Amino acid sequence: MRVLGLDPGSRRTGFGVIDCCRGKLTVVAHGCLNVAAAAPTARLRILFEGLQALVSEHHPTEVAVERVFVSRNADSALKLGQARGAALCAVPAAVPVFEYAPRAVKLAVVGSGGAEKFQVAHMIRELLSLAERPGADAADALAVAVCHAHSRLNGVPAQLLGARLGHCAR
Repeated sequence: MRVLGLDPGSRRTGFGVIDCCRGKLTVVAHGCLNVAAAAPTARLRILFEGLQALVSEHHPTEVAVERVFVSRNADSALKLGQARGAALCAVPAAVPVFEYAPRAVKLAVVGSGGAEKFQVAHMIRELLSLAERPGADAADALAVAVCHAHSRLNGVPAQLLGARLGHCAR
């Protein structure tokens, strides 16, 4: 199983690709698509095309996305939702998409749903034997992928971790 984990954002979207074979998790790629410098109207297109290229290059069998955190700022929530929509539509219809709440991801990776970002990044470095700690967005995306892989490996229904399964309508 190859999992693409995504941490969508309106300016930066973290991604992490892991292979899961016989219980061993191996990092294939990770990083961040930074669209902050682009004009606001171009950001969604750049994000969509960047994620399409990642999907074409790495051929994930499943995608795991961090559920959008709804803030009190309606404009920020709208922009985040648009980025998430662009990210999901970049995934082929045949590839299942799972969504995880941030607390469920932190609980699965760190053992505490209230863990700080640096704790998540540290645990991802340890769990995946990375030479150095990944950036915050990439670490979050890898954490989503690891959370999903663990739910599949351990036979825990994704719904028990707060996940929802869906496909982007095309």
